[in-house]
Amino acid sequence: MPLPAGHPLVERRTSHSDLVRAYSGDRPERLPVWFMRQAGRSLPEYRAARVGTAMLEACLDPELASEITLQPVRRHGVDAAIFFSDIVVPLRLAGVDVEIKPGVGPVMGSPVRTADDVARLRELTLSDEALAPVSAGVALTVAGLGGTPLIGFAGAPFTLAAYLVEGGPSRDHLAARTLMHADPETWRALTGWAADVTGAFLRAQVLAGASAAQLFDSWAGALSLPDYVQHVAPASARALGHVADLDVRTVHFGTGTGELLAAMRDVGADVVGVDYRIPLDEAIRRLGGRTPVQGNIDPALLAAPWPVLEAHVRDVVARGASAPGHVVNLGHGVPPDTDPEVLTRLVGLVHSL
Repeated sequence: MPLPAGHPLVERRTSHSDLVRAYSGDRPERLPVWFMRQAGRSLPEYRAARVGTAMLEACLDPELASEITLQPVRRHGVDAAIFFSDIVVPLRLAGVDVEIKPGVGPVMGSPVRTADDVARLRELTLSDEALAPVSAGVALTVAGLGGTPLIGFAGAPFTLAAYLVEGGPSRDHLAARTLMHADPETWRALTGWAADVTGAFLRAQVLAGASAAQLFDSWAGALSLPDYVQHVAPASARALGHVADLDVRTVHFGTGTGELLAAMRDVGADVVGVDYRIPLDEAIRRLGGRTPVQGNIDPALLAAPWPVLEAHVRDVVARGASAPGHVVNLGHGVPPDTDPEVLTRLVGLVHSL
């Protein structure tokens, strides 16, 4: 299916942007940079905009989500916006009882652990009216971005399934990892459902104007490579399959996934995000030197003295030179106490290299 008329890639507003070129394995004249969680807690304008509005309600308010998405582009001059949302938004849209509790994270009304629990989950399709606020928020954002590309965002099936099985955040995801082995049929059904829900969410963003799409697997680092390949990769491939017929580049990122990088690419991703736990050149080597990468500045160093951060950024850029394309980013998200001026200065540094 071709992208709709008026899409930024179709109109070539973003097709030659530094970000899209780097995601396509090119080396633009200026190294592109953006930051995961750039739209959020570190910005005073974000905190002002969010007063009195719960997280999930903010994500589903088209005007507010658009404004928050645009804030870091205005302030920092980054080379991409990423749509302000949360990985559990599609769960809420599919009728799951989920809330984001401050200081805790996503919490389910009740866990999903049996075949009957999975059978009761409602499907979310692209025609579902529940996705209308997402499409509207993306369209508003794209209209305000001009030639700056918007990245669509969705959580990977394993992370969504882990939240559902555990009932909330978990350090080791024991219940989820137990279910995948103890009842593989139920696990496949659950991750297949999660893949279709998050895939529809991602596709809606691309059709509404996103110029790239990122699948974020927060908890895949809890898995061994054999478990990932057998019990998770098929669902991740299914999720990315929802945008496979659209001409957009896809990014797959997870934390603690140094041993999984090639497998995460092989589910259908064009670009692999690399976290801070592995040197970028080693990650590139593990990917065979043929995959564009994104990453991998250590977020902890954003609070270090500038000379320390600058040396680290220069090292990351030098290590990334062996990849066919490199988008500079953090090896996870922006910490909430980060000084916004540091991010702005960091963008200037990257653009100067």
